[in-house]
Amino acid sequence: MRVLVVTAVAAEGDAVCAAAGPYDAVPLPGGHVVHRAAALDVLAAGVGPAAAAAGTATALTAAALSGEPYALAVSAGIGGGFSPGAPLGSVVVAEAIVAADLGAETPDGFVPVTELGFGTVAHHPDPALVKAVAAASGAVTGTVLTVSTVTGSAARAAELTDRHPGALAEAMEGFGVAEAAAAHGVPVLEIRTVSNAVGPRDRAAWRIGDALAALTGAFRTLPGALATTQQGAGSAPETPRP
Repeated sequence: MRVLVVTAVAAEGDAVCAAAGPYDAVPLPGGHVVHRAAALDVLAAGVGPAAAAAGTATALTAAALSGEPYALAVSAGIGGGFSPGAPLGSVVVAEAIVAADLGAETPDGFVPVTELGFGTVAHHPDPALVKAVAAASGAVTGTVLTVSTVTGSAARAAELTDRHPGALAEAMEGFGVAEAAAAHGVPVLEIRTVSNAVGPRDRAAWRIGDALAALTGAFRTLPGALATTQQGAGSAPETPRP
Protein backbone atom coordinates (compact mmCIF):
# COMPACT_ATOMS: atom_id res chain seq x y z
CA MET A 1 0.00 0.00 0.00
CA ARG A 2 1.66 3.19 -1.20
CA VAL A 3 0.97 6.13 1.14
CA LEU A 4 1.58 9.83 0.57
CA VAL A 5 2.03 11.94 3.71
CA VAL A 6 1.70 15.69 3.21
CA THR A 7 3.02 18.15 5.80
CA ALA A 8 3.30 21.92 5.71
CA VAL A 9 6.95 22.41 6.68
CA ALA A 10 10.18 20.43 6.67
CA ALA A 11 10.29 19.97 10.45
CA GLU A 12 6.99 18.09 10.33
CA GLY A 13 8.18 16.06 7.35
CA ASP A 14 11.38 15.20 9.20
CA ALA A 15 9.34 13.99 12.18
CA VAL A 16 7.36 11.65 9.92
CA CYS A 17 10.50 10.46 8.14
CA ALA A 18 12.05 9.65 11.53
CA ALA A 19 9.32 7.02 11.90
CA ALA A 20 9.66 5.70 8.36
CA GLY A 21 13.38 4.99 8.23
CA PRO A 22 15.99 5.87 5.58
CA TYR A 23 14.66 7.71 2.55
CA ASP A 24 15.60 9.00 -0.89
CA ALA A 25 14.74 12.46 -2.18
CA VAL A 26 12.69 12.30 -5.40
CA PRO A 27 12.11 15.59 -7.28
CA LEU A 28 8.64 16.50 -8.56
CA PRO A 29 7.45 19.26 -10.90
CA GLY A 30 7.11 22.72 -9.41
CA GLY A 31 10.07 22.40 -7.09
CA HIS A 32 8.44 19.83 -4.81
CA VAL A 33 10.44 16.92 -3.41
CA VAL A 34 9.05 13.65 -2.06
CA HIS A 35 11.10 11.87 0.57
CA ARG A 36 10.50 8.22 -0.25
CA ALA A 37 11.00 5.75 2.59
CA ALA A 38 10.15 2.06 2.92
CA ALA A 39 6.61 2.57 4.19
CA LEU A 40 5.75 6.19 3.42
CA ASP A 41 6.38 8.95 0.90
CA VAL A 42 6.59 12.34 2.62
CA LEU A 43 6.04 15.75 1.01
CA ALA A 44 6.42 19.15 2.70
CA ALA A 45 4.04 21.07 0.43
CA GLY A 46 3.91 24.46 2.14
CA VAL A 47 1.65 26.33 4.55
CA GLY A 48 -2.07 26.75 3.96
CA PRO A 49 -4.79 24.90 2.07
CA ALA A 50 -3.84 26.19 -1.39
CA ALA A 51 -0.20 25.09 -1.12
CA ALA A 52 -1.31 21.77 0.36
CA ALA A 53 -3.77 21.13 -2.45
CA ALA A 54 -1.26 22.07 -5.16
CA GLY A 55 1.52 19.93 -3.73
CA THR A 56 -0.75 16.97 -3.10
CA ALA A 57 -2.22 17.12 -6.60
CA THR A 58 1.29 17.27 -8.09
CA ALA A 59 2.44 14.22 -6.16
CA LEU A 60 -0.73 12.24 -6.88
CA THR A 61 -0.55 13.04 -10.59
CA ALA A 62 3.13 12.11 -10.83
CA ALA A 63 2.48 8.82 -9.06
CA ALA A 64 -0.46 7.97 -11.29
CA LEU A 65 1.52 8.76 -14.45
CA SER A 66 4.36 6.54 -13.23
CA GLY A 67 1.98 3.60 -12.93
CA GLU A 68 2.39 3.48 -9.13
CA PRO A 69 -0.58 5.45 -7.77
CA TYR A 70 -1.01 6.17 -4.10
CA ALA A 71 -3.64 4.23 -2.16
CA LEU A 72 -3.93 6.82 0.62
CA ALA A 73 -3.10 10.49 1.21
CA VAL A 74 -2.47 11.68 4.78
CA SER A 75 -2.42 15.29 5.89
CA ALA A 76 -0.14 15.43 8.92
CA GLY A 77 1.62 17.82 11.23
CA ILE A 78 1.28 19.75 14.43
CA GLY A 79 -1.62 22.06 15.24
CA GLY A 80 -3.73 23.71 17.86
CA GLY A 81 -5.95 21.69 20.18
CA PHE A 82 -9.32 22.66 21.58
CA SER A 83 -9.43 22.25 25.35
CA PRO A 84 -10.21 19.97 27.07
CA GLY A 85 -10.62 17.35 24.35
CA ALA A 86 -7.14 17.65 22.82
CA PRO A 87 -4.48 18.65 25.38
CA LEU A 88 -0.88 19.49 24.56
CA GLY A 89 1.02 16.52 23.17
CA SER A 90 -2.08 14.54 22.26
CA VAL A 91 -2.74 12.92 18.89
CA VAL A 92 -5.91 13.65 16.91
CA VAL A 93 -7.23 11.63 13.97
CA ALA A 94 -9.90 13.44 11.97
CA GLU A 95 -13.36 11.94 11.64
CA ALA A 96 -14.20 15.04 9.58
CA ILE A 97 -11.86 17.42 7.75
CA VAL A 98 -13.68 20.75 7.65
CA ALA A 99 -12.96 24.06 5.94
CA ALA A 100 -13.92 26.30 8.84
CA ASP A 101 -13.72 29.68 7.12
CA LEU A 102 -14.79 28.88 3.54
CA GLY A 103 -17.95 30.92 3.08
CA ALA A 104 -19.26 34.42 3.67
CA GLU A 105 -19.74 36.80 6.56
CA THR A 106 -23.31 38.11 6.77
CA PRO A 107 -25.23 40.35 9.22
CA ASP A 108 -26.49 37.12 10.79
CA GLY A 109 -23.05 35.57 11.11
CA PHE A 110 -20.89 33.21 9.10
CA VAL A 111 -22.47 31.18 6.29
CA PRO A 112 -20.55 28.20 4.89
CA VAL A 113 -20.11 28.02 1.14
CA THR A 114 -22.48 25.05 0.91
CA GLU A 115 -25.35 27.21 2.16
CA LEU A 116 -24.55 29.66 -0.62
CA GLY A 117 -25.38 26.89 -3.07
CA PHE A 118 -22.02 25.55 -4.20
CA GLY A 119 -18.85 23.77 -3.14
CA THR A 120 -18.15 21.53 -0.19
CA VAL A 121 -16.79 22.21 3.27
CA ALA A 122 -16.19 18.73 4.68
CA HIS A 123 -14.54 15.42 3.85
CA HIS A 124 -15.12 12.31 5.95
CA PRO A 125 -12.34 9.70 6.05
CA ASP A 126 -13.27 6.03 6.14
CA PRO A 127 -14.57 5.36 9.70
CA ALA A 128 -12.93 1.93 9.98
CA LEU A 129 -9.59 3.40 8.97
CA VAL A 130 -9.96 6.28 11.43
CA LYS A 131 -10.79 3.85 14.23
CA ALA A 132 -7.83 1.57 13.49
CA VAL A 133 -5.30 4.40 13.23
CA ALA A 134 -6.59 6.07 16.39
CA ALA A 135 -6.49 2.82 18.35
CA ALA A 136 -2.92 2.09 17.25
CA SER A 137 -1.63 5.58 18.02
CA GLY A 138 -3.65 6.28 21.17
CA ALA A 139 -5.36 9.19 19.45
CA VAL A 140 -8.67 10.89 20.06
CA THR A 141 -11.02 11.31 17.12
CA GLY A 142 -13.17 14.24 16.09
CA THR A 143 -13.32 17.16 13.69
CA VAL A 144 -10.13 18.85 12.55
CA LEU A 145 -10.72 22.36 11.22
CA THR A 146 -8.76 23.84 8.34
CA VAL A 147 -8.31 27.60 8.68
CA SER A 148 -6.46 30.17 6.60
CA THR A 149 -5.92 32.39 9.65
CA VAL A 150 -4.75 30.73 12.85
CA THR A 151 -6.95 31.47 15.85
CA GLY A 152 -5.41 34.00 18.23
CA SER A 153 -8.22 35.00 20.58
CA ALA A 154 -10.67 33.44 23.00
CA ALA A 155 -13.57 34.98 21.07
CA ARG A 156 -12.51 33.32 17.83
CA ALA A 157 -11.99 29.97 19.58
CA ALA A 158 -15.47 30.21 21.06
CA GLU A 159 -16.97 31.07 17.69
CA LEU A 160 -15.37 28.02 16.09
CA THR A 161 -16.50 25.63 18.79
CA ASP A 162 -20.02 27.05 18.62
CA ARG A 163 -20.15 26.35 14.89
CA HIS A 164 -18.26 23.04 15.15
CA PRO A 165 -19.05 21.39 18.50
CA GLY A 166 -17.02 18.29 17.62
CA ALA A 167 -13.83 20.21 16.81
CA LEU A 168 -10.70 18.91 18.51
CA ALA A 169 -7.95 20.62 16.52
CA GLU A 170 -7.24 23.30 13.96
CA ALA A 171 -4.54 23.43 11.32
CA MET A 172 -4.09 24.97 7.89
CA GLU A 173 -3.70 22.17 5.33
CA GLY A 174 -6.07 19.24 5.84
CA PHE A 175 -8.91 20.43 3.62
CA GLY A 176 -6.50 21.21 0.78
CA VAL A 177 -5.05 17.70 0.92
CA ALA A 178 -8.55 16.23 1.08
CA GLU A 179 -9.75 18.22 -1.93
CA ALA A 180 -6.82 17.03 -4.05
CA ALA A 181 -7.23 13.45 -2.88
CA ALA A 182 -10.96 13.49 -3.68
CA ALA A 183 -10.24 14.81 -7.18
CA HIS A 184 -7.95 11.83 -7.73
CA GLY A 185 -10.26 9.29 -6.10
CA VAL A 186 -7.76 8.61 -3.32
CA PRO A 187 -8.82 8.04 0.32
CA VAL A 188 -7.64 10.60 2.86
CA LEU A 189 -6.71 10.84 6.53
CA GLU A 190 -5.64 13.72 8.75
CA ILE A 191 -3.38 13.17 11.75
CA ARG A 192 -2.47 16.07 14.03
CA THR A 193 -0.43 16.31 17.20
CA VAL A 194 -1.15 19.22 19.51
CA SER A 195 1.54 21.83 20.11
CA ASN A 196 -0.62 24.61 21.55
CA ALA A 197 -4.09 25.43 22.77
CA VAL A 198 -6.49 27.11 20.34
CA GLY A 199 -7.13 30.61 21.65
CA PRO A 200 -4.97 33.56 22.76
CA ARG A 201 -1.46 33.20 21.36
CA ASP A 202 1.01 32.37 24.13
CA ARG A 203 4.22 31.22 22.50
CA ALA A 204 5.81 30.51 25.85
CA ALA A 205 3.24 27.77 26.40
CA TRP A 206 3.75 26.07 23.03
CA ARG A 207 5.27 22.58 23.06
CA ILE A 208 6.43 22.19 19.47
CA GLY A 209 9.17 19.69 20.29
CA ASP A 210 6.77 17.47 22.21
CA ALA A 211 4.24 17.64 19.39
CA LEU A 212 6.85 16.68 16.78
CA ALA A 213 7.96 13.76 18.93
CA ALA A 214 4.33 12.67 19.24
CA LEU A 215 4.03 12.89 15.44
CA THR A 216 6.96 10.51 15.03
CA GLY A 217 5.37 8.14 17.53
CA ALA A 218 2.03 8.22 15.76
CA PHE A 219 3.57 7.41 12.39
CA ARG A 220 5.52 4.49 13.81
CA THR A 221 2.15 2.85 14.41
CA LEU A 222 0.57 3.75 11.05
CA PRO A 223 1.84 0.89 8.84
CA GLY A 224 0.57 -1.70 11.30
CA ALA A 225 -2.82 -0.01 11.56
CA LEU A 226 -3.14 0.14 7.78
CA ALA A 227 -2.19 -3.52 7.45
CA THR A 228 -4.79 -4.49 10.04
CA THR A 229 -7.46 -2.48 8.23
CA GLN A 230 -6.62 -4.04 4.88
CA GLN A 231 -6.72 -7.54 6.32
CA GLY A 232 -10.10 -6.86 7.90
CA ALA A 233 -11.57 -5.35 4.74
CA GLY A 234 -9.84 -7.61 2.25
CA SER A 235 -8.82 -4.56 0.20
CA ALA A 236 -7.77 -0.94 0.38
CA PRO A 237 -10.26 1.45 2.02
CA GLU A 238 -12.95 2.93 -0.19
CA THR A 239 -12.69 6.46 -1.46
CA PRO A 240 -14.34 8.81 1.06
CA ARG A 241 -17.21 10.99 -0.06
CA PRO A 242 -17.62 14.62 0.98
